[in-house]
Formats: sequence, structure tokens, C-alpha cells
Amino acid sequence: MSLLADRVALVTGGSRGIGRAVALALANAGAKVAVNYHERSDDARTVVDAIRSAGGRAMAIGADVSRSADVSAMVAAVERDLGPIDVLVNNAGVAIIRGVDDLTEEDFDRTIAVNLKSAFLCTQAVVPAMLTRKWGRIVNISSGAARGAGGVGVHYNASKAGMEGLTRGYAARLVKDGITVNAVAPSLIETDMVRSGLVSSASRIPLGRFGTAEECAHVVLMVIGNAYMTGQTVPLSGGLSFN
Repeated sequence: MSLLADRVALVTGGSRGIGRAVALALANAGAKVAVNYHERSDDARTVVDAIRSAGGRAMAIGADVSRSADVSAMVAAVERDLGPIDVLVNNAGVAIIRGVDDLTEEDFDRTIAVNLKSAFLCTQAVVPAMLTRKWGRIVNISSGAARGAGGVGVHYNASKAGMEGLTRGYAARLVKDGITVNAVAPSLIETDMVRSGLVSSASRIPLGRFGTAEECAHVVLMVIGNAYMTGQTVPLSGGLSFN
């Protein structure tokens, strides 16, 4: 992945889980990495320390990516410290588990803001510099819930389905300028959300186990490295579902 040597990457929600694994993988591929966090500053700094210990460059940057002012300030800070952003991974998200009967308007609005609006705000913020350089890679972390029932709730389904629509819309409009936009859609990855009780057993997964955050990171690197792939959603489900 010499393609990423001296490239600058921003990973939203990069302090733990899939975001952490993606940040470490990007650094290992040669990128300078900005690790965004909202509340988990210590976790984000642990990721940064790991990257620096391996000889890479990284920074932790706090921001609520559902707020435009925070996003603008975050992108400006990354550009000052590391340089213009070449790779954006929209990973930040919330999974508020609700049934139809107890889902509130507040739950719905927060989920859409953090999972979907944030991807829009961050993409809008980094695209102008990518257009100037005629090169960019944007990867949105979706979910199998975008196309299936899922276990979190209809608000989560809607946010992830919207993210995949956003992916296709940007891909169609940016491809001629050397910018690719793709999505990765994991299902039942062994993260805090699954460990907290969303799924008690991996028995219904044909492969017989949950996926790992590192396996998600491998797919993110794959789509970043392929200049011909754009507008696609790559599922990662252990055989649980197929496109």
C-alpha cells in the first residue's frame, strides 16, 4: 500500500472498535492519521501512541461530527498539523437499541445526526481540497442493517440506508475528479455494541463466529487501494447475507 505513503487520513470515531482498527491499518499502510473522538479522549490518545510507537505520524482530534462548526474546526486543525486530507473514513456512529414502541423522536434525530449527517458534513468539508489535488478516497462505514432488519431499530436502519445513498450520490459526482466513494457494510462484528447484548450468540452466522474489527479494516484498505471501484457497498457478514 505504498499508495498511502505521505497521504493524510481522517477517521471519525477512531478511538475504539472498527475505527481504531482502521486508523492503525491506515498508519501501517503509510498514512498520517487523524483520530477523531467525541468523548473518549484517552482511548484516542492510546491509538495515536500506538501509531507513533510504530514510527508513524498521528494526532487525536476531538469533535462532535454531527455539528458543522466542530467539523470545520477539526478539518482545519488536521490540515495545520498533518496536511490536506486525502482519505476520509466516516465511521462515527451511535446504536441506540429501541423497539418500535419505545423509539422516540429524540432517538431518531440523534441517530440520523450522528450516523448520517456527520458523513455529509465531513465529506463536504474535505472534498474541496481533494478536488484541487484530483485525488481522494472516502469510505463510509455502513451496516448490514441498511438492507436487512437488524437488531438496533428502524432509526438505525434508516441512518445506514441513507449513508449508502449518500455514497452512491457522491461517487457519481466525484469520480471524474479522481475521488472514489465507497461503503463497507459489516454485520455482527465483535465490538462493544455486540458484546453489550445485541446478539448473544454467533450460531446463526454460517461462518460460526463474529467478525473482527481488523477484518473490517482490511476491506477499507481494499477499497481505498482500488482506483476503479466507486459507488459500491461491500458487505462483510460471514455468509449471513448476500447482495
